[in-house]
Amino acid sequence: MSSTVEAAAARPAVAGAWLHGVVRDADRAALAAIAGMDGAPVRAVSAAGLVAVVSTAPLDEYGEQPLRRNLEDLAWLERAARAHHEVVAALARRGPVVPARLATVHTDDGRVAESLAARRAELVATLDRLTGRGEWGVKGYLVPGAAAVSAEPAGAGGVGTAYLRRRRAQLTARDEGQQAASAAAEEVHAALCELAVAGRRHAPQDRRLSGAATSMVLNGAYLLDLAVLADFTALVGALADRHPEIKLELTGPWPPYSFVAERPAEPTHTVREPR
Repeated sequence: MSSTVEAAAARPAVAGAWLHGVVRDADRAALAAIAGMDGAPVRAVSAAGLVAVVSTAPLDEYGEQPLRRNLEDLAWLERAARAHHEVVAALARRGPVVPARLATVHTDDGRVAESLAARRAELVATLDRLTGRGEWGVKGYLVPGAAAVSAEPAGAGGVGTAYLRRRRAQLTARDEGQQAASAAAEEVHAALCELAVAGRRHAPQDRRLSGAATSMVLNGAYLLDLAVLADFTALVGALADRHPEIKLELTGPWPPYSFVAERPAEPTHTVREPR
């Protein structure tokens, strides 16, 4: 009995492959300097003229059932999301990359190679589309009191009536400010999309996540030709001057998470990409 237990304990865990992203080619020496999920260097799996960059992922931690449990652990999830994003960002600094969804784990390198071959046309088209381009974000936050406020109507009445009148005016001003900010966000997004190759509006982040003091009214992502980045930056500044009811914040560059069509791999467990 003991010898059986010792043999099982000595048996190495079956290793899967956590997929970070797909590139056209990769410098193995450069990959050796990029830490993967558990701190070990990432590695390349080549097939169909493409390269998948993966981390070795023991299936006793990253297999389907253990991974489902781990994804419910917020501390584990935060560490995994950060490690995954840092790899994707490092790849994006070297050229176009198709980022994988967080927690895309294949059971072995053979499955990774099969996926590259099956999706080759789609992946090549996406890499072509991303070449010479990058993703930038523009967030817009409500600026309280920036919108025009209606004058408080005069009227007779006591202290209670005056209080109710002031309170009604405050609520009206707040509603008007939110409406003005929402309209401004629509105009800003439309203007930015004219200069970008593509644009997307994500759901506004909760203040607990954004850390901002006021509500987010715009959470936009824009795919840009690198040649127009200076013009895009200038346009964001001009739009901020034109719409004082919202505060604009330009972020990036980001890996092109927002502009990659997501398709499931086997097995895949999906959570929101980090932003």
